[in-house]
Amino acid sequence: MTLSEKRDAGGPKLDLNGSRHRAALHIFLVVVTAHWAEHLVQAAQIWVFGWSRPQARGVLGMPFPWLVESEWLHYGYALVMLAGFWLLRGGFVGRARTWWTAALLIQVWHHLEHLLLLVQSLTGSNLAGQPVPTSLLQLVTPRVELHLFYNAVVFLPMMVAMYLHRTPLADELARMRCSCRRAAEVR
Repeated sequence: MTLSEKRDAGGPKLDLNGSRHRAALHIFLVVVTAHWAEHLVQAAQIWVFGWSRPQARGVLGMPFPWLVESEWLHYGYALVMLAGFWLLRGGFVGRARTWWTAALLIQVWHHLEHLLLLVQSLTGSNLAGQPVPTSLLQLVTPRVELHLFYNAVVFLPMMVAMYLHRTPLADELARMRCSCRRAAEVR
């Protein structure tokens, strides 16, 4: 029995790029926005409230300080982001797909940077003799600023893609096969 036959026979179906694309995009957006909020709060703690960098731990890092220091957590989030971009990509067409793919490619780099940090954390061997795990771009830019930059350059093309996906051109609308099509047809 093929996979499609199993689905047709009533087996489980996770149609992220079809009937569940819109809901999956909303969930993904909530996760990404919550992560953004953490970084923005951390930035405000440093630059608005004058806290030292070790004290500035964001919202969740205040009651759970180990979260900020956990490379596993940061790597896991980078992996979730990468998976989200990859798994939801099939629902996009035309210009929206181009922008979504740009966000995906930038996230690939961000993921590799977090993988490098995780490997250093696990091995105790830090890049360029640094006292803590250090990413490549962190050699020239402090970590807080670098992560604000990464979040911005991933978030911007993601939001452009989502906007274009919700407001497709006629030929793009004709090619859409996901649940977002109904909302776009109303416009």
